[in-house]
Amino acid sequence: MIGLSRHVITVAFALLASAAANAEDKSEIRIGQTLPYSGPLSGFGIIGRAEEAYFEKVNAEGGINGRKIKFISLDDAYSPPKTVEQTRKLVEQDEVLVMFGSLGTATNSAVHRYLNNKKVPQLFVLSGATKWADPKSFPWTMPGMAAYQSEGVVYAKHILQTKPDAKIAILSQNDDFGRDYVAGFKRTLGDKAATMIVAEASYETSAPTISSQIATLKASGANVMFGVVLGKFTSQMIKGTAEINWKPDLFFVPASASSISFLEPAGLENAVGLISSGNQKDAMDVQWADDAGVKAYFAFMKQYLPNADLNNSNYAAGYAYASLLMKVLTACKDDISRDNIMKQAASLREVPLPLLLPGMTVSTDADDYLPFQQLRLRRFDGKSWVGFGEILDDR
Repeated sequence: MIGLSRHVITVAFALLASAAANAEDKSEIRIGQTLPYSGPLSGFGIIGRAEEAYFEKVNAEGGINGRKIKFISLDDAYSPPKTVEQTRKLVEQDEVLVMFGSLGTATNSAVHRYLNNKKVPQLFVLSGATKWADPKSFPWTMPGMAAYQSEGVVYAKHILQTKPDAKIAILSQNDDFGRDYVAGFKRTLGDKAATMIVAEASYETSAPTISSQIATLKASGANVMFGVVLGKFTSQMIKGTAEINWKPDLFFVPASASSISFLEPAGLENAVGLISSGNQKDAMDVQWADDAGVKAYFAFMKQYLPNADLNNSNYAAGYAYASLLMKVLTACKDDISRDNIMKQAASLREVPLPLLLPGMTVSTDADDYLPFQQLRLRRFDGKSWVGFGEILDDR
């Protein structure tokens, strides 16, 4: 009889615990993320800090349909094994509803299949690898950036239009990140790639320096440089090129390497003339001083991150990604299920975001998971990035 009573009590407590968990689930939306808050790409950790502040703002204004956001962002140091460990913790212990805005190709690849098998949305991955936009094979994963190949296409188009006799050198990270950029770049050059590209070099993310690669590329006689680099390697490339007095006529870096936080260690004067691309307004550019979206961003920063360096574009990036996720969650209305979150994420129709360049919107559908497919070239003038030319795409 005592044994039966204990069993009944145990079951009762289990039911109460389950009910409490369900009640908690209905009152909050748990969002998980991994970012490099330490290691060679720790500069990107600012994105998570901005998103954390944005969700604090959302909660202060009543949350999403009455539900508060619980944002759990963990450090993976840009190390795939650490990403696996932290993602499993977020899914299995913290019971997050969705993984959002985690950074890196290799890191996200390490949990790609796991999250899809668990049917956990892997939303707005901060990597432009082509593999993230594959709704048939991986329906629970969606990219949050323009495809790297698309960026490569845009840079190659500019070279063909402005310097068709260019001698091109390429330095790329030896992984999917680097290979995607170079693939789009070469595809656009077409048959001319064989004669225009005079030198190529690569580096491993574990390498302490890339000085030997830079020297080799200069020796090729190239007058155009395309550096597919990230984090500290951006600084090393810009500074290293200046130190050996190599001044390519055109010098490109991907959008993901264009943050002021990566340019400053190289000396901003050494980055003058650098070309990148983007789809976002440079909030520090005076041309946007009266723009409503930029004004709202500055008001947010003043209230929630008053001591932040506004020159660091990673804050604006975090603000933009968080606002995109809020569009999706708001569209879910009362059905905050994983199935509905993916359905709404794949049903975006020309959605405006406060910091997107004029004429650019976000669109997705069930067969096309790429939210951003438009870019504009921009050049660094020593203080900020200045856009030039028309809005381009990879077609």
